[in-house]
Amino acid sequence: MNRVSRPSRASAIVVATAASVAAMTAHNIYRARKAERDHPPTGRFITVDGVRLHYIDRGEGPPVVLLHGNVVTAEDFRTSGVLELLARRHRVIAFDRPGFGYSDRPHGSAWSARAQADLLKKAFDVVDIKRPIVLGHSWGTAVALAMALNHPNDVKGLVLLSGYYYPTLRADVLLSAPPAIPIIGDLLRFSISPLLGKLLQPLLLKGMFAPLPVPADFSTGSTPNMSLRPGQIRAESQDGVAMIPGAMAMRHRYQELTMPIVIMAGTKDGVVDAKQPRRLHAQVPHSNLQMVPGVGHMLHYAVPDEVAEAIKVAGGLETTCDQTRDPSPTAVAA
Repeated sequence: MNRVSRPSRASAIVVATAASVAAMTAHNIYRARKAERDHPPTGRFITVDGVRLHYIDRGEGPPVVLLHGNVVTAEDFRTSGVLELLARRHRVIAFDRPGFGYSDRPHGSAWSARAQADLLKKAFDVVDIKRPIVLGHSWGTAVALAMALNHPNDVKGLVLLSGYYYPTLRADVLLSAPPAIPIIGDLLRFSISPLLGKLLQPLLLKGMFAPLPVPADFSTGSTPNMSLRPGQIRAESQDGVAMIPGAMAMRHRYQELTMPIVIMAGTKDGVVDAKQPRRLHAQVPHSNLQMVPGVGHMLHYAVPDEVAEAIKVAGGLETTCDQTRDPSPTAVAA
C-alpha cells in the first residue's frame, strides 16, 4: 500500500503546485492589465529598430531629455514636478526606458546601459531632437553617461541625479537577480515575484525617499502597481543585475567627458553612497557638484526647482560654484 500511496501523494503535490502557480499567474496577469487600465499611456509611441517606445513630450525650446531610474517610469518626472518646471522654457522629452511603463523590451538582448543609450539616440532622430541636455536619475544616469561617452557630439550637457558610478558590493543585486534568469525568471515573475514585491514595496519606497516621507502623489500614482507587472519586473531585475558590470565598463572613461556636467546627490541617500558623486566629480574636474543636505535618493521630489536650475548650468547658460547647501524649506516640504 505504501508503494501506491507515495506516488499518489507526489502526484497530488505536483497537481496542487501547478494549480497554485496557474492561479497566481492568472491573478498577476489580471492585476497587470488592471494597472494599465487605471494608468493608461499619456504620451506618444514610436518604433525604433523594431522596439516600441513610449515617451512624454511637453513644451517648446531647447531640448531636454529625461531618463528615469529603476522601478519607476517616465511619469516619475511628472509626479515630481520636474517635467512641468522644465517645460516652461524647454521642449522636454521623458522616455519610458525599454521594458518600463509602456516601452517594449524584446528578449534576446542584454539591454545594457550602452544598448539602451544607442537605441534612445536613434529615437532622437525619429522625434527630431538635436543635441539635448540629458538628465538621468539613478539607473538613468548610467544610460545618460553611456550616451555622452559613445555619442559625445549629440549631447549638449548632462545632469546626473543620485547616480551609481563605481562598482561596489550590493546586496540588492542578489535580491533582484532571480527574475532575470532565463526560464526560471519567467516562472517567478508571473507567479511569486509580484506577490513578494507587493509585500516588500512599502519598505522599498520608504528607503528610496528617506529621510523624507513618501509623497502622497507617488504612493497613489502609477508606480506602485505598474512596477509589479511581470514584464516590468523582468526589466527591473535585468537592470539591477547590469548595474555593477555597467559601472565597471565605464569607470575608466569618465575623464573623456568634455560637455558641461552637473552632479547632484542627497547627503542622506540610503540607496547610493555619497562617496560616489564626490569620486565622479574628482575624476571629472570641470563638473559641478551639488550635495543636498538632509535629502535622500529621490532628490528631484525634494528640490525640483534646484534640479530645473541645474539644466541651465548643463546648458552653459550660467555657472555656479560647487556647493553643499541646505535646500529651501519650501523645497523640502514639496
